[in-house]
Amino acid sequence: MSDDWKRQIDALHSELVRRDDPAEWVGEADALDASYRYPHLAVRGPVFGLAAREAGEGTQWRLLNDVVDGTPQQARDGLNSLLWFKAKDEVETRAERRALLAAVARLERERINEVTVLGTHYRVVRGEEFARTGRDGLEPPRPTDPEPLVPSWDERSTTASHDAGFVLAPGQDGGVMAGALRLALRDFAYVADDYPPEAEEEARRALREYPDVVLLPVSFGVAERRGEQWRPRGALMPTPHDARRLLVHGLTEFWPLLYELDEARRAAFARAAERFKAAGRANEAVVGKQCFRICRVERMVRVGPGGPEPARPSDIETTEPMRLHPRMDEDGVVHFGE
Repeated sequence: MSDDWKRQIDALHSELVRRDDPAEWVGEADALDASYRYPHLAVRGPVFGLAAREAGEGTQWRLLNDVVDGTPQQARDGLNSLLWFKAKDEVETRAERRALLAAVARLERERINEVTVLGTHYRVVRGEEFARTGRDGLEPPRPTDPEPLVPSWDERSTTASHDAGFVLAPGQDGGVMAGALRLALRDFAYVADDYPPEAEEEARRALREYPDVVLLPVSFGVAERRGEQWRPRGALMPTPHDARRLLVHGLTEFWPLLYELDEARRAAFARAAERFKAAGRANEAVVGKQCFRICRVERMVRVGPGGPEPARPSDIETTEPMRLHPRMDEDGVVHFGE
């Protein structure tokens, strides 16, 4: 451990001792145990979302939504919709609406990663998604991970997003183990064997221009084991129980329809879902040779003096900018069919 690392870890430890919070100590012990049982990191790849900063010196960047989009254009489309609805519902003057609609028009035709309008600077931010792994595969939820007070299997998730409003400031995680992970990730630059040279250069540049790391709130998902590999099945959720409910929905409704399962297979999936629900806080469901696991997913965003890292030119795109909403005039009138 370098002297710089040691000083920062010692500072985190001293702050933890000063607070003398038993719940935090339990969480630290839980994280330390997980680091031994799941010592490796499995990187899935980049994810994207939106952040904003209000005009004024000292203002902070805050996330506007979940950093889970698979491409930068998905995040740009989200910004397009956000500004369009602001123009429709949240402004009163023609000048304000005109400024918002001008930004929307740019987003309809250009791959831009940031725009400033009405005193707010918006940016498409880039993160990395990863999970811990060990001998038995992906890390499941920890005993100290948050759960709903009254878990329900019958309703859609009502748990609020943990990303929206999150401040992108290094060091706010506070814990010793989180701090150690954040420091270890500062020099992390993921490039695959088949990456083009420009992608490798952009990864190295990110280390220089965005040297600090912010760990985002932990999320939870469903993964299916196929041979020695685990593949994600569905969206990320804010709590382990929300991910469990997603798995039950997949077993009983979504996957039987998607894969046109026969009656015998549908019945097997339904029985597996009932066993899973009856077990309470179970983290695995097995249907024949298929194994599904609730796993713990972590994400990071790089930040520098100018704020969070935006999308890189080499990031993969699957769609083009386009018009997403009907034309709106300066008076807020929406013209359908034009």
